[in-house]
Amino acid sequence: MDAEKIRNMTDAELQHQQGELNDQLFRLKFQLKMGQTESLKKIRGLRKDVARIKTIMREKELGVVHTAGSNGNQAAAQTAEAAPAPKKTAAKKKPARKKSSAAARKTPAKAKKSATARKTRKK
Repeated sequence: MDAEKIRNMTDAELQHQQGELNDQLFRLKFQLKMGQTESLKKIRGLRKDVARIKTIMREKELGVVHTAGSNGNQAAAQTAEAAPAPKKTAAKKKPARKKSSAAARKTPAKAKKSATARKTRKK
């Protein structure tokens, strides 16, 4: 399905089309699990169509305007102008990992138990 055709649909038509595609996708997945079909290309195509519809619905919700032949960079620029920028939150920094040598990874001598100590505990 072409993105321009989807953009020309109303919200109700988009909802209806998305429902139909989801039903088709469900049936194909069910048939695939039952071993009745092997149409992976059709499943992939339906998933992409559902994603296109959801994307265009979200664009309409945000008020993004697309012109004919626009690419992703122009659309991103228009989105930045139309919608306010989200507030940035301070991300917690993870502490740096310490580089350990082979000697540091070995357990201390006190923590090691000798074979005789293990035998005496078993008795």
